[in-house]
Amino acid sequence: MRLPFWDQAEVPEEKITKDLLCTGHRDGRHKAAFFMAHGFSPDNWEALAEALRQHAAQCDVVQREDTPFGTRYVVEGPLQAPDGCNPLIRVVCFFEKEETAPRLVTAYPLK
Repeated sequence: MRLPFWDQAEVPEEKITKDLLCTGHRDGRHKAAFFMAHGFSPDNWEALAEALRQHAAQCDVVQREDTPFGTRYVVEGPLQAPDGCNPLIRVVCFFEKEETAPRLVTAYPLK
């Protein structure tokens, strides 16, 4: 199964620039080092946002969890990265109740 409505996914600039590509973020600095090592950069945050949308389009949902607030989806698989290595990552998205578009919660490398 693919993430429903992946093409409408909300991937906020702030989530990318202040977490996934922020070397100064307490929790995000390791993710930033990973994504930057694969050719992504804060100056071109849109490239990572689009790569995450494509990841949702091409990779399978491995977990779905209904909560009182909405539905959480976990998508795993290779990320098309600028360096061509296509590392394996996990992306977590959330559909709030009554919403039809997913919102990016986080992304990080798989071991």
